[in-house]
Amino acid sequence: MKTAIIYARVSSTTDRQNTERQISDLINYAKNANLEIVKIFEEKISGAAKNINRPVLQEAMDYCILSNIDIILCSEMSRLSRNVYELQDTIKYLIEHKINLYCQKEQLTLLDSNGKPSMIAPILISVLGVAASMERENIKYRLNSGRQLYIERGGKLGRKAGSTKSTEQKKEEYKDTIMLLKKGYSIRNVAKITKVSPSTIQRLKKALNL
Repeated sequence: MKTAIIYARVSSTTDRQNTERQISDLINYAKNANLEIVKIFEEKISGAAKNINRPVLQEAMDYCILSNIDIILCSEMSRLSRNVYELQDTIKYLIEHKINLYCQKEQLTLLDSNGKPSMIAPILISVLGVAASMERENIKYRLNSGRQLYIERGGKLGRKAGSTKSTEQKKEEYKDTIMLLKKGYSIRNVAKITKVSPSTIQRLKKALNL
């Protein structure tokens, strides 16, 4: 029996969204496909985030390599990324390491039975990647349009006076993060240990000259 992992992602970091439906559907698929699911990875982060800022996705791919996992299951291509360039990097990485990928919505399998890229996969990946990128741009357009209308109606953007954290406040709030950075831990490892996003750690490191 071939081994598989599930990678599930939602954009919201609150309880407004969850990965239950994605996981349930993929478990049912694995049963029908005679696949053994050995681990489930769940991530709450924007699909527009760069791969380097997505520790769970990186951990999932590393796990596949170290544990000789045959295939990654995800609900749809956009769960991997909504950025066409990041998506292409992920696909290239998986192919180079002979890790198969199944996207349920698109009914797409990255590698064929011989472990080679399927003939239709590169075409579909390119088209889906462009579509995901266009969707991201549409979201940005709607947000910018909404902000402009808000300003025209007298609204003001930006933080409220006094809402910006001082350096001392940051040092107190992120003292564990700062301690690990000073010890030489990588941003990725610090993020895993402290559960602070890599982007926040990068800004903190720059602000404090660590």
